[in-house]
Amino acid sequence: MKINKLILFAITFCVYQIAHSQSKISGVLIDANKQPIYGATVIVSKNNNKTHTASDLDGKFYLETKKDGLHIIQISYVGYKTYQQEITITSKQNYGLGKIILALSNEYLQSVEIIGRTRKDYNSDYSFSATKIAIKNKELPQAVASVTKELISDRLAFQLPDAVKTVSNVSATGLYNHYNIRGITQADDGQIVNGMRTRQYYFLQPITSHLERVEVIKGPSSVTFSSSDPGGTVNMVTKKPLLEKRSEVSLATGSFGTIRATADFTGPLNESKTLLYRVNAAFQEADSFRDVVNNNAILFSPSLSYIPNENTSFNVELIYNNAEGNLDRGQPIFGAINGEYDINSTPITMNVGASNDHYKTKELTFMASFNKKFSENFGFNAQYMKQTWDEDLAEHRIDGSAVDINGTIIPTLARMRYDKRQQFWETDNFSAYFNYDIKAGNITNKILIGYDASRWERKIGAGFNRARRYLTVSGGQANFNPSNAANFQQMVVNGVTMPVPAVPHFDLENPFNGARNTSAYNLSELTIPANLNSSDGIYIQNQFKIGKFSALVNLRYEWFFDIFNYKADEKEFKTNAFVPRIGLTYEITNNISAYGTYLEGFQPHTNTVSLSPTAEGFFWAASPSRFEPLESSLKEIGAKGEFLNGRIFANIALFDITQKNILLGNTYDLDNLTTRGKQRSKGFEFDVSGYITSNFQLTASYGYTDAKIVEDAIPEFIGARIGGAPKHNANFWGRYDFKNETLKGIGIGFGAQYVDERYTWYNPTYAINRVLLPDYTVFDAAVYYKPNNTSMQLTLKVNNLFNNTYWLGGLNPSRLGPGAPRNFMLNATYKF
Repeated sequence: MKINKLILFAITFCVYQIAHSQSKISGVLIDANKQPIYGATVIVSKNNNKTHTASDLDGKFYLETKKDGLHIIQISYVGYKTYQQEITITSKQNYGLGKIILALSNEYLQSVEIIGRTRKDYNSDYSFSATKIAIKNKELPQAVASVTKELISDRLAFQLPDAVKTVSNVSATGLYNHYNIRGITQADDGQIVNGMRTRQYYFLQPITSHLERVEVIKGPSSVTFSSSDPGGTVNMVTKKPLLEKRSEVSLATGSFGTIRATADFTGPLNESKTLLYRVNAAFQEADSFRDVVNNNAILFSPSLSYIPNENTSFNVELIYNNAEGNLDRGQPIFGAINGEYDINSTPITMNVGASNDHYKTKELTFMASFNKKFSENFGFNAQYMKQTWDEDLAEHRIDGSAVDINGTIIPTLARMRYDKRQQFWETDNFSAYFNYDIKAGNITNKILIGYDASRWERKIGAGFNRARRYLTVSGGQANFNPSNAANFQQMVVNGVTMPVPAVPHFDLENPFNGARNTSAYNLSELTIPANLNSSDGIYIQNQFKIGKFSALVNLRYEWFFDIFNYKADEKEFKTNAFVPRIGLTYEITNNISAYGTYLEGFQPHTNTVSLSPTAEGFFWAASPSRFEPLESSLKEIGAKGEFLNGRIFANIALFDITQKNILLGNTYDLDNLTTRGKQRSKGFEFDVSGYITSNFQLTASYGYTDAKIVEDAIPEFIGARIGGAPKHNANFWGRYDFKNETLKGIGIGFGAQYVDERYTWYNPTYAINRVLLPDYTVFDAAVYYKPNNTSMQLTLKVNNLFNNTYWLGGLNPSRLGPGAPRNFMLNATYKF
């Protein structure tokens, strides 16, 4: 008995000694505005022994050490100067360091991002691209929504459309990388990467694994992006190197034969941390719920940053993207019966392509950026981008409805065409500006003066091999004219006499997707004329602030030069534009601001024609730049706020957008284009995101849009709703991680998206051949599991939880974009 008591006493004594021999260190990290800093790295070291932690949502940190003697505390966070302090540790003592203010580093306010972001939440508090200089989102007099890499990761949003679906008033128009923003369908076929424009078709969806965040800048943004869509601009910001070493790999598999892998490595290359690297890579092999559709891709993106001192920084980056699959034109449905379309007349899996069709693209993008501060208030920034894009296409696609010998439409047969197309594009971008800050008392001016240029060339050698329409008696191909039926070859099918198509009809009742003998087609050779267009702009900007009032004023002058049939029988077109922006912000409290803004935008029609209803006319006719450019204007008022010590960010906006000189197909001459009319889109939207508690974060949005035609040469179109524009749009996604011991390491995610009914958008007259697509609500859910004391996380996500049938959007009755049925994805991520 005495022995047992002695053992119990010894154990108790040892436990007591161990528990009380540790020293506890704590503190609170804040910035100059007394806001907590979340996610900063805190390291306590003695010789080679290190203990580390990260500050929580309130900026607090806490750690323990068992060693006595001199210790070094080092605190680092991207954008702030590293804090270092020495303390002498004595056993059994607690050390409260109080509030520690981290000072901003010069790099944090550079206009070109050189160093990556370590913040780990659904919020991005700064924007670099909306004004070309770093500005807090709450100080920007314009609505900007950011989708961070954390939200992308939690949603397993491997492709861009899955990422932006959480943003208010943003909805897909179909199966492509193409969106309706604030009631206006995008017309520009390029992408914005790090604030600079690339050129490629929108058929394949970009991979997101190399992206830091996706910004949706609402309204026309020509003052910063030159030619831009009136509804808004999607800017993809790539990941930049970090000051600390991080490594991450992930493997995923799921429905439709999907296999994915990604890798992300970053850190310093030398002890002084002046040379940083980052390498991102991604791989995918995937089929689809759609017939004979697959999407395979390889992405490789290395990046280097050189920061010899706080006043100089340089970054270079390369993105290689090779995609191979099929061009999915969408679900065809039966022709109208008694003027009505039945969207359920064919299964959502139906695709008219053949198994030997293909779509291959290869893209290579090089980017370089340079930042120099000559003094505390005077600096210089420059960026350059070179991009090449190649396309290789072979496809069967619908060319209209089949007709009988009398010209009567046969609803169950689709007229087909076959295209083999190759194109080679090259794009150059350059931007340079000086920024000068003036401060006198409580008055500040941040002045920016700059120049940018963009050059896009479709190279010589692009062309088609094509078979379409109907075969004539003489062996040619032409549109069928019932009054000259004798000039066309004829056949009888199921007792119906009809002209012979150049490509066999697609039977919607008995579909065939096998390999087709394309050598039997009577292919014509068509050259796509080379094209060169360039734009140059000069601009001045001032962000003026006095007390609680601030103003953002921009003036931009741009001239656009277009050469059609470049290096041959050239035709030249020139245009210019003067683009202003003025925005006012009033700081109601330290956390809430109200704003109002007016700005204008423009788009030369060479940039919009590829997505026009009669795109083919662009290839054979003189450049659409002969038309006056599309002009737009935005009036917007709103409020922004940060709550719960900066953990929650919310934005509400009311907007009114007008656009005119809209390029359309000519109703009376279907082989040509015309500009006519004016459209107006007005509404309001609300976005909120952030941490409600330390283990629960969410993003939610709602948008209302009333988009109509207000002027048109055809009176009956006035007042008609713009195609592709839902009135209501709502989204939600949240993640909750359990904290109790039983469920620790487990988290759940849940989301929903609602999109109101809308018309298909891709038609020349807005009123003919439109299909009204029903509204839909889709629910998604996820389970996260992170085993204790490991760096691995498993994620199981189920999309379309209740297996609803719905349509994302549609171009016309032969090209609807159905949403995927219920599907799952299992992902494993390991960090080291």
